[in-house]
Amino acid sequence: MELRKLVRGQPEWSLIESVVRELADRYDREEVHVRFLDADNWLSTPLVLDDEYFVKLVTEQNSLVHALFTATRNLGAFSSGTEGFFGHYGTPYQMAEHELDATERLRDVGLNVPEPVEALEVEGMGVLVMEYLPEFDVLDDVPEAQERRLAPDVFAALRTMHDHGLAHGDLRAENVLVVDGEVYVIDATNVREDEDGGPSMAAARSYDLACALAALEPLIGAKAAVDAALEHYDETQLLEAREFLDFVSVRPDHTFAAAELKGEIEKRADAAERGD
Repeated sequence: MELRKLVRGQPEWSLIESVVRELADRYDREEVHVRFLDADNWLSTPLVLDDEYFVKLVTEQNSLVHALFTATRNLGAFSSGTEGFFGHYGTPYQMAEHELDATERLRDVGLNVPEPVEALEVEGMGVLVMEYLPEFDVLDDVPEAQERRLAPDVFAALRTMHDHGLAHGDLRAENVLVVDGEVYVIDATNVREDEDGGPSMAAARSYDLACALAALEPLIGAKAAVDAALEHYDETQLLEAREFLDFVSVRPDHTFAAAELKGEIEKRADAAERGD
């Protein structure tokens, strides 16, 4: 967490005050209450406004870190035998605007996401405003029995994205929230789109599936994670995702048993081929 804070940085207080004043004016508030969140992210400073709006402040430093992450992830994609499929927007405002657009698209296809409000630019910073969910649990903080029950819902959400030509690009347990017993997805990243669902998007979907398996394996085990995935994907798709597991395993925010997951996927694929 301390490394994240160091890399993420924090805007100067004068800039934060400028954002708060702008939002107070936009939402016709004479006084506002601001609360900072100690969230697990690298690319923004999150805060809550009047317990009603969730706000992300994106700085030039955040944009630079995102560019570095994007280059590193694309190198990882190359190592998995495919062209890079992560994209980067050049300014803090464009980063905020992209996340707003991605969230709107996920909401439009029926997924549970916080309601997007707006993206704006204040003194060179990107400002993303969304609905604040006051009561939620992160997926890896709920009891194991609930994690097992919700695991198929995670893959169902992913399958809905993929069936509508979308990809998440950064699926981790921290980006899956549980609200009133239902799965919500947050923090979709920038995946390059190509026409007619070409090879970049196909690779991004396989990467999504690998990330979901990697997020769930430490919580419920390799067998249960693969069982849940097979409710919405077939063995061939899991084999394609397997090719990205080594890439996912080198990320600092994923710790999972890659060998066990690979073995379980291969066992299911062999059984399917035999007709068992």
